[in-house]
Amino acid sequence: MKKRVNVLKVVAGTCVVLSATLFSSCSKKEAAAVNAPTVAYKDVVLGETGKDLNVTLKLLNHKTDMLAADYPGKNWAAYIAEFNQMYPNIKIEVEGITTYADTALMRLQGGAWGDIMMIPAVDKKDLPEYFMPYGSISDMEKEIRFANQWMYDDVVYGVPYMANAQGVLYNKRIFREAGITELPRTPDEFIAALKKVKAKTNAIPLYTNYAAKWTMGAWDAYIGGSATGSGEYQNHTLLHESNPFRNYGDNTHAYAVYKVLYDAVAQGLIEDDYATTDWEGCKGMMNRGEIATMVLGSWAVSQMQGAGPNADDIGYMSFPITINGKQFASSGGDYCYGINARISSDRQLASLVFVKWLTERSHFSYNEGGIPISAKDNDYPDLYKAFDGIEFVPDNPAHAGEEDILNVLNADSELNINSGGNEKVMSIVEHAFNKDESFDDIMEEWNAAWSAAQKKNAVSVN
Repeated sequence: MKKRVNVLKVVAGTCVVLSATLFSSCSKKEAAAVNAPTVAYKDVVLGETGKDLNVTLKLLNHKTDMLAADYPGKNWAAYIAEFNQMYPNIKIEVEGITTYADTALMRLQGGAWGDIMMIPAVDKKDLPEYFMPYGSISDMEKEIRFANQWMYDDVVYGVPYMANAQGVLYNKRIFREAGITELPRTPDEFIAALKKVKAKTNAIPLYTNYAAKWTMGAWDAYIGGSATGSGEYQNHTLLHESNPFRNYGDNTHAYAVYKVLYDAVAQGLIEDDYATTDWEGCKGMMNRGEIATMVLGSWAVSQMQGAGPNADDIGYMSFPITINGKQFASSGGDYCYGINARISSDRQLASLVFVKWLTERSHFSYNEGGIPISAKDNDYPDLYKAFDGIEFVPDNPAHAGEEDILNVLNADSELNINSGGNEKVMSIVEHAFNKDESFDDIMEEWNAAWSAAQKKNAVSVN
């Protein structure tokens, strides 16, 4: 497993303070390094604010597929062309990185990364050194959903580019052909459904997407609200829990999430050769009914629907865990736009305008099958109708003083939960396929690593 890269501080002693008007830097010397924005997010009026700006911006992001002309949806070029109808003199250059989680941290450390980036796993205490503040949490909660995702000292530094619910993609036609009349609500029911798919159809029951790697780390997103029903779990309970990967005995919590994957692999309910999966190719396969299920966030639905003529066959359901008779779905912002704190005030303002346009005017999140980001927008894609009766659970922010404990535990345990921890989940597939280590033994190793990290950092354990 790869250890999280620690980001070095570029400028020591940087200080940004919230003032009565907005934000001001601590001194002229520091202002040269970290520029305070002249306008807050809430005060940007699209079409008016920044209309005289003439700059070229770079957006560094993970959506490499959206650079392609044949992207099954609206690509970056189309969004930028639409933005330029309102702001013809703000040019946007997009750089996509496939290995974004690690590479973006290194680029941030180097300094010359551009104007807007998807914020990687930095320590929250370092946010003021790298990114421009958008406004106070009290102001930003009136403007966007999930405003607390990249917040420090009640100041917001990140705006989600979209938001997701966490569930399971499935092909409705294949489920019908397999005789699956009710969506599975428990791990046992899900495995039973996969067995029906294998017995009665030619589809791959569960496509792991192992070779893409990042798709393996996506399993981490289900261990919070989806598996516990609690918004406190991810950023508080997990930090202080003793042996969080233990078997609770009721098909809930992290143990139950990862065991679904282990059991599917061990019982031959995945592709024949997991090492040769194809992320781009799987979209058409899902659309054609060659794949029955994939475990990915709701953002993936529109891509599968757009990959062929059978959009109506693509469905989305809650992860198969039930807690006291009720199902839950983790929800929250995806990567967040961060604006470089060290670019000129003109570039910061132009970046702020572009981020607000993407959030309020572009319908980006809707187009990608996501929960709307703008607090003024209640237009949800049709796929969320399948979640009637299922409670969305956003992660609560970390408690005061604990903002960076998860990052520290992730780094020292090398588990990297929700932080590029692809390799640990890939190891589940490998051991289950090779039958050389039991699932319980894997979980014991993870518990030991987590406990050692808690002890090393003097984190209290309940």
